[in-house]
Amino acid sequence: MQSQKPEKIDFNTEYPCPCRRKGRLVPITLTEAFGCDRCQQIFVVEENGHVLEQLSTTYPYKRAWLWTGGNWRVVHPKLGESYLPIALGIIFVLVIIWLPLALKFANGSGLIKWAMVAVLLAILPALMVWLTYRR
Repeated sequence: MQSQKPEKIDFNTEYPCPCRRKGRLVPITLTEAFGCDRCQQIFVVEENGHVLEQLSTTYPYKRAWLWTGGNWRVVHPKLGESYLPIALGIIFVLVIIWLPLALKFANGSGLIKWAMVAVLLAILPALMVWLTYRR
């Protein structure tokens, strides 16, 4: 069984493409980058030679992998680099602070309007997170 400990990426070695199973990563001369012979993606080596990062991507986050000696392991983005803390912060403000204030200052007829606005504003970050993390 191969170890899961990340290995340093060697520029003199060909690796399988982390995006496609049949592609091969070939070093690009005079750069610290690799190119795939199948999917034409370019990958750069980051963090002291241990992380391979996809250079141009349509994903909201940079896709990155660690080489474990036999296969690539996905590196997940840090919590601060995602929309999740922003969405949770917005929901926290709405539920803990804004909604009780709205209930306190709203009269009987305006209560339904305030509640609908609060629900819509809580759904917005949830929709944002869902759109970000779906595949």
